[in-house]
Amino acid sequence: MKVIPGTVQSCSNILKEGNLLAISPGGVYEAQFSHHYTLMWKKRLGFAKVALDAKVPVIPMFTENVREAFRTMSIGRRLFLKLYARFKFPFAPLYGGFPVKMVTHLGKPIPYDPGITPEQLQAKVASAIEDLISKHQRRPGNIFYALLERIPNFRKKHL
Repeated sequence: MKVIPGTVQSCSNILKEGNLLAISPGGVYEAQFSHHYTLMWKKRLGFAKVALDAKVPVIPMFTENVREAFRTMSIGRRLFLKLYARFKFPFAPLYGGFPVKMVTHLGKPIPYDPGITPEQLQAKVASAIEDLISKHQRRPGNIFYALLERIPNFRKKHL
């Protein structure tokens, strides 16, 4: 597994070669500044262009409690947002590494449709991921509960 910045063409080629590819549409921006599991994709359409060019389905995916494992400092958030907007570098300090229970949920594949636009595909994928979040994630997130979910049967009783 490797993490790379990719162009639409390079990512499309990976898929056309028969490989799997995971793309995070929100990227570092969403990882640093999203709270309460809100998607922060803005107008990013690259992943949709990749899927349409490669003629492949999109499998929506969400990892439960991922924001509870690591958090970003909320103090100085506006400054960190401005710095990120200017330099495209994540200056916001992280804390955590908490051993929370994380479960990855896969949604129903969204099949390739030659008649759909990248904007329409983005909306479908966002809706599918938001459904996964609503179904599987306690909101607002809570580090303590996410830790307790490691205890057998706690999850089933308290979600």
